[in-house]
Amino acid sequence: MAAPKGMASRQTRQTNPMMKLFADYHTHTRYSHGTGTVEDNVLAARARGLKQVAISDHGPASLFGVGVRNLATFGKIREEVRECNARYPEIGVLTGVEANVIGADGALDVPGPVLEELDIVLAGLHVTVMPASLADGFKLGLLNALRSLDSRLGKLARDLNTKALVEAVYRYPIDIVTHPGLRLSIDTRELARACAQNGTAMEINTGHGQTTVEFIQVAAAEGVDFAIGSDAHQPSRVGDLEAGLELALRAGLSPDRIINAVHAEDDLPGQLWRNLPHSPGRKPVPRRRNILRI
Repeated sequence: MAAPKGMASRQTRQTNPMMKLFADYHTHTRYSHGTGTVEDNVLAARARGLKQVAISDHGPASLFGVGVRNLATFGKIREEVRECNARYPEIGVLTGVEANVIGADGALDVPGPVLEELDIVLAGLHVTVMPASLADGFKLGLLNALRSLDSRLGKLARDLNTKALVEAVYRYPIDIVTHPGLRLSIDTRELARACAQNGTAMEINTGHGQTTVEFIQVAAAEGVDFAIGSDAHQPSRVGDLEAGLELALRAGLSPDRIINAVHAEDDLPGQLWRNLPHSPGRKPVPRRRNILRI
């Protein structure tokens, strides 16, 4: 199967004199709001010169057909990933998820036993999801919708958004928090501190354009690491990481602070997936009790 048109000419864009990116951990397929197949995304990543790609489709609580149909879908994705790993040994393919935070207590829409079977776990706050309860719908949905009416509502919504993400980071083996602050305000320092303590990266997302140099610098000051992700919903955007690389360099990040980057002169390590904080084969980061209470 040929690579998507126009991919080969972009292969070198993930390399800078200081660092190079070897993976895109945030891509979607037809299983959740994407337009391509698992194989389409793999071929696109390979054409970009990447050595690793993750299939991280939306969790089932996403509304309007955006999420996977049910939890059994991850088994289908895993089988296609297995086939692609056998067919294209030059690139490592990971089975993952972009889970939804659906409760103010940090609850995700993918249960722990399913998460444990995945190679990589991404999680984020999204506007259009089915909440865990009516109370959670009020806290994470209605308050955010009304936040512009009163500054006190805005602050409460921000505090609850932050608490939900922080609780999720402490409760689950999350490798990457996706697009922090997109459409839903958060306390960057508070979230970054929790992520740093639990070995979770914060995403520099190239798909939405909301990430700023200031955000990266504020988060980096708390010791957190980062992942640059495309959030691709079309194969043509898989591995489109150049804008994130430029932001990271402007913010003063070194490759050591980016989980899908290495120094430009370094060879890529073997068993790349083992570099993920919570992947099999790596000593797990202990879950710490969250001290943030709102």
